Amino acid sequence: MRILVAEDERFLAALVAEGLREQAMAVDVAHDGAAALERLAVNDYDVLVLDRDLPVVHGDDVCEQLSRGGAPVRILMLTASGELTDRIDGLNLGADDYLAKPFAFEELVARIRALARRTGRPLPPVLERAGITLDASYRQAFRDGRALALSRKEYAVLEVLMRAQGAVVSTEELLERAWDEHIDPFTTAVKVTMSKLRAKLGDPPVIVTVPGSGYRL
Repeated sequence: MRILVAEDERFLAALVAEGLREQAMAVDVAHDGAAALERLAVNDYDVLVLDRDLPVVHGDDVCEQLSRGGAPVRILMLTASGELTDRIDGLNLGADDYLAKPFAFEELVARIRALARRTGRPLPPVLERAGITLDASYRQAFRDGRALALSRKEYAVLEVLMRAQGAVVSTEELLERAWDEHIDPFTTAVKVTMSKLRAKLGDPPVIVTVPGSGYRL
């Protein structure tokens, strides 16, 4: 899952981003509305966590532009005001959900996951394939009932493969979905992470390398 956090309070933005990364999400951060629109134009995000009161381009204008342009990203609007009229205004601008500050981080994560399930083809929060069970709500993975001690990136890669439902996933797509915009496109991170993930999954092997194309579970 790839998330863009658009928040001008840098400490809060860093705190939210790090917390979401702990949940095995790939997170980019923008500190004003113009920077958010630039990132949204070049990257595919599942959810935009959007502070309403952004500088340069106001959060309302960002939301309205995305909604008017038919952008597929789901928008979770954050604001310091949780009055009914403010919530209605935000939803009318095109936001998919609305959360007032201060908020409980656990609720933010739950709302993001709920919005992400509404992107593309709906998939259940618990995924099962090839004897592997992945519970996205609790970030837990099992193989044949055995708990898997996965790192954040290993879990994220496994989730991308399982959500592909047997389709081949390219290295480029894995970098797009499981890492953030600062990753070096020539990195061996995918190869290294895949090797560690395969070792933890054990035998018989379930991740297939498709030469010249990518990986399939």
